[in-house]
Amino acid sequence: MPEILPVPPRENNRQLLGAFLRRRRESLDPDRLGLPRMRNRRTPGLRREEVAQLAEVGVTWYTWLEQGREIKASTKTLTAIALALQCNEAESRHLFSLAGHQYPLQAAAKGCARISAQGQIMLDALYPLPALIQSVRFDILGYNAAWQKLINVDLEVIPAGDRNCILLAFTHKAWRDSMLDWESVMPHMVGRFRAQMADNLEDPHWKSMVDRLLSCSEEFRDIWQRYEIREFENQVKRFYHPEAGALTLRQNNWFSAPRNGERLLVYIPEDENSARALSQITGANVSPELLNPGS
Repeated sequence: MPEILPVPPRENNRQLLGAFLRRRRESLDPDRLGLPRMRNRRTPGLRREEVAQLAEVGVTWYTWLEQGREIKASTKTLTAIALALQCNEAESRHLFSLAGHQYPLQAAAKGCARISAQGQIMLDALYPLPALIQSVRFDILGYNAAWQKLINVDLEVIPAGDRNCILLAFTHKAWRDSMLDWESVMPHMVGRFRAQMADNLEDPHWKSMVDRLLSCSEEFRDIWQRYEIREFENQVKRFYHPEAGALTLRQNNWFSAPRNGERLLVYIPEDENSARALSQITGANVSPELLNPGS
């Protein structure tokens, strides 16, 4: 009868986290990071003290983290360690997962305030259908000319840090005037914002946006206090344009392949009157084939 070998104990996440941190640390070149040369450096890569210094954490605490001890690390601290270890997005996501934290979705978008050239080409190709790309926090990352004409707002004159759909809906008169069902649309939008924030509670970018909205809009404060949670869904929205009148469009959502929360929104006319109005706004023919199939 063959000998039955014992099954080795499965590594827990703390041990895996420690092994990952150690391998990342040992793979880095101190010279490339501009760290001072040390004559008695016997191990490859960085020392634990150097990682702790770069991440602004205690050496003993970081040592315990590498040793797989049962200690807790905040999202802010994990982000600092990921930066110190030069982790790419996939490595950062792995680090957060092993530490038992949800990877902050907004972190993927912080390094790039605008979409790629390919993303803009895709938006422009959708013309005359209004289209934009949003971050998970409702920041406007890109848009086409049809979207800008629909909302009747020149986004180029708005500072990049203010290009947020929720912020503009509460603070920009022309933006608000373009939304016929503002009173019913905004509670849903705030509810989706609150649902997404659950994965980003320790992200200062989210907190600053909430603080800003609470300070500048009494209407936002009233809706925020309801504590409603909503999911993303395709929905019919009504817009108003000063020259073309009312339009009824269906908002269609597509989420990007990378798990960073970016969302493509494309608006399709629900009826022939809306198609004619969109043609007037954009100066391009919106053919019947572009109408929403369910209309």
